[in-house]
Amino acid sequence: MDAVIDVGSNTIRMLLGSCHHGKILPHSYQRQITRLGGDFSPQTGLSASAMERALITLESYSQIIAATDISQVRAVATAVLRRAKNRSSFLARIAAETGLNIEVIGGEEEGRLTTLGSLSVIDPTPDTAIVIDIGGGSTELICLVEGEIRLQKSYPLGVVNLCEEYFSTAQRQQQINSIVQQFNQSLQNAGLAEINYQLIGTAGTITTLAAIHLQLQKYNQHLINNHEISIDWLANIQEKLELISVPEREQLIGMEKGRGDLILPGLQILLTLMSQFQCSAVKVSDYGLLEGVMLQLTES
Repeated sequence: MDAVIDVGSNTIRMLLGSCHHGKILPHSYQRQITRLGGDFSPQTGLSASAMERALITLESYSQIIAATDISQVRAVATAVLRRAKNRSSFLARIAAETGLNIEVIGGEEEGRLTTLGSLSVIDPTPDTAIVIDIGGGSTELICLVEGEIRLQKSYPLGVVNLCEEYFSTAQRQQQINSIVQQFNQSLQNAGLAEINYQLIGTAGTITTLAAIHLQLQKYNQHLINNHEISIDWLANIQEKLELISVPEREQLIGMEKGRGDLILPGLQILLTLMSQFQCSAVKVSDYGLLEGVMLQLTES
């Protein structure tokens, strides 16, 4: 059995399990919203309080690993640690206090592993698709044509920095429009624009929206995987969320606690992309980067 950890800008997750014929056999799964990207400073990097929250979670994960018969461990970190000026000292502190060695992966590697993980549970596996991963500190967009990744882009715009940089709704929309237009231009430059893409969505914003759509009292990844959400429903829930407070959003059935202030920026990104590419629905994958790391680890 192996252990993989994904240190994200908003959530830190851990999966213990193994793989058989390209399918993950999960043993246990942990997730904790730590908001590591919270109060981030371009000048100094991660905030002291955010690092403490992350360390508490990583120490608990380390203890679980130590108490379990684990063959291999791989822990990866993404956008916020790619940008943090105090990254080296924080990674050294994690290693000293928890014994975990965290590998900071690039946006391209993140996109590739996210695609590997997210598509592993989509049935049928799409031949041509755009995979969107809306994270805390970045958004990954991956273009798949005839089963091959033809284009992948990572943009340093995620739900945490969109929420915390105090953009107005109009300013936030301008930022989102910019990355979607950049991606569309990249598709055009690569001769990939005039294609009818299926949209596959992964990560917390989209899985939470699926849980709300399904009215799940308790999260169930088996119900989330392959669930489709229409653009009309997403537009309607956006209007509803804009009219209620963050505490009221957190009371909605299916809403993950700690995501009430982040759900609207993520929803804006999703709806903008769907409008740009005329997607009537998004198919949801609960799997993503974490599972991609597990699949790669067991195959290597």
